Amino acid sequence: MGSPNRVRESTSGAGGTPRSRGMRVDILTIFPAIIDGFLGESMVRVAREKDLLEVQLHDFRAFAAEPRRSVDDKPFGGGPGMVLKPEPVFACLDDILSRVTGTKPRMLLPSPVGRTLDQRLARELAAEPHLVILCGRYEGYDERIVEGFGFEEISIGDYVVTGGEIPAMVLVDAVTRLLPGVLGHDLSAVEDSFEAPLLDHPHYTRPAEYRGMKVPEVLLSGDHAKIEAWRRAQSLERTRQRRPDLLDDEGN
Repeated sequence: MGSPNRVRESTSGAGGTPRSRGMRVDILTIFPAIIDGFLGESMVRVAREKDLLEVQLHDFRAFAAEPRRSVDDKPFGGGPGMVLKPEPVFACLDDILSRVTGTKPRMLLPSPVGRTLDQRLARELAAEPHLVILCGRYEGYDERIVEGFGFEEISIGDYVVTGGEIPAMVLVDAVTRLLPGVLGHDLSAVEDSFEAPLLDHPHYTRPAEYRGMKVPEVLLSGDHAKIEAWRRAQSLERTRQRRPDLLDDEGN
C-alpha cells in the first residue's frame, strides 16, 4: 500500500519551505519513480505519516535548458560513457536552496569514491535537520557539481550499481530508522548489529520446534539474566566468526 501523503515531484520550482517538524530530505534524480514506491512503504512511510520525515523528489531533467531536456554529454578528453552536465543540476539546486532558511543542508552524493557508509555515519546524518541527495547517472558527473555545492561523496560499498537512486534509498532508510519516534520500540535501533561493536544475536519465535530444529532451551527458561548472557555470548561468537575486524576496531 502506498503512502497517503504522496511525495511531490519538483519539476518547475514546486516544493516550498519545509513543513515537517522532523528531518527534511531533498532527492535530485531523473528517475523519481524508482524512489517513489520505496517512500510509501515500511519505516519510511511510518516516519512520514508521523511527520518525522519529509521527502521531496526533484526531477532535475525539468531544469535542462535544451528542448530535448538533455542532462548528459560526452566527457572532455574522450572516453566511454556520458557525464552529467552541471547546468540542470545547478539550476535545480539553486531552486531548492533559494527557499532554505537557516543552516545550509548537508549535501550528499552517492559515489564509489566516497566515504563508506557505516552505522556511525548514519547516526551522524540522522542528527541533521536537512539532507540533500543527488543521484548520479551514466559514467559520472561533472566535478564542478561537487566543487560548487560542497557535496560529500558517500559509498555504500565496493561495487557498482546503475545509478544513485539505490544508494539514496539506502541512505534514507539507514537514517530514518534512527530518528526518534520512528521505530515501535526505542531499543530496536540501539540493539541492531553495528550499533554496538558486536553483531546481533540470533532470534527465534514460535513454534518452539520446527522441522526438527529446536529453539535454544535458555530462551524458553524465563531467566532473563541467563538469556542476556546467552545473547551476549552469541553476539561475540558471531562477530568473531563473521566480522573479526569489528573486534579489532574496538581493541577486543
